[in-house]
Amino acid sequence: MLLGIEPRNCKVCKGGLYRNKTFFSGGWSRCTLCDEFVHYSCLASGKVAFLKVRPRVCKACRSAHEGSSSLSPKEETSVAVGS
Repeated sequence: MLLGIEPRNCKVCKGGLYRNKTFFSGGWSRCTLCDEFVHYSCLASGKVAFLKVRPRVCKACRSAHEGSSSLSPKEETSVAVGS
């Protein structure tokens, strides 16, 4: 029995992850945060534009992570209650 192969799509650009399209144009990798396959070009860039951030993080997860960290509540100072 053969099971049908479901095509995978990139989470960021919604394009298909097919070897004939992406083999010579960079390929794909798995995001370490969302554990989804994305095109290599859809990974977040590092300090140099053509190098990618390690660990591998997709652009969607990186923008969500940066958005949540900038909106994090300020640390509250605790006041000691004593008698």
